[in-house]
Amino acid sequence: MSTTRATTPDNPDSSVVAVLGLDDAGEILTLQRAAYLTEAAALNVFDLPPLTETLAELAEELADSTVTALGIHDDGRLIGAVRVHRSENAAELGRLIVAPDRQGQGIGTRLLLHAETVYPEASEIRLFTGEHSIANLRLYARHGYHETGRTSVGDYQLVHLAKTLR
Repeated sequence: MSTTRATTPDNPDSSVVAVLGLDDAGEILTLQRAAYLTEAAALNVFDLPPLTETLAELAEELADSTVTALGIHDDGRLIGAVRVHRSENAAELGRLIVAPDRQGQGIGTRLLLHAETVYPEASEIRLFTGEHSIANLRLYARHGYHETGRTSVGDYQLVHLAKTLR
C-alpha cells in the first residue's frame, strides 16, 4: 500500500490518503455498508447496490486497472474511502464513504479533493448521489460540481454531477 499526503484549505494538517488494494476489500465493504445504512434508512430502500455488493464483486472492481481506491485510516481503522474509475478523458468518482461517527469532520472533503488528482489527464470528473443526500449535494456544490441530469430509480432520483478539472 502506498501513501501520499493530502492537505486542504479546510484542514491544513496533513492526512494520509492511502491507495487501497485487494487486501483492504473486507474493510472497505464493512465501512461501505455502515456508511450507506443511513442513506437506505432515509429512502426506506435497503437493497441499494452499495449494501448488496459482495466481497467478490468488490475484489473484482479493485483488481481492475482502471480503478484506484483511496482511503484514510485513523489509529488502524479505515474511516473513509472512495473509488475513482478512469473513463477515456474523464474520471468517475464512486462510493465516497465516511464512517458514520466521523462524518462532518472533513474526511469526505479530503478524499474528494485527492480523488480529483488521481488521473491528471482527465478533463472532467463525474459522480452521482441520491436526491435526498442533502449533505452530499452541499459538499459537491461547495467544490464546484454542477448537476448534469437525473435518473429515476424506484421512488427517488439519482442526481448526476460533474466538475471540469482542466
